Amino acid sequence: MSGSFLLSLTDKKHTELKSTLNENSVNPLEIAALVRETRYHLGLAQLQFAQKLGVWFQSVNRWENGRSRPLPIVLKQLEAQLREMGDRGIDLLSQYFPK
Repeated sequence: MSGSFLLSLTDKKHTELKSTLNENSVNPLEIAALVRETRYHLGLAQLQFAQKLGVWFQSVNRWENGRSRPLPIVLKQLEAQLREMGDRGIDLLSQYFPK
């Protein structure tokens, strides 16, 4: 594959992820609370939660402390986690991912 083809695929994926974030309209100020509350509802330590999401522990720590924000793909994973929790996740789902 040529480099320009790979670049165009990467650009397309980046655009799709940005639109996903905009569709979910998660307020940037609430992301730290979203991550923390989702983790608490799952009963996981930061390290366990990071492993479940496939990210580094430091990433979860930075998200919860408001120093950085998760990529849109991770926000989709958080939304999926809340949906899988059923009744336990419905309040967080409606609060952070209004439709």
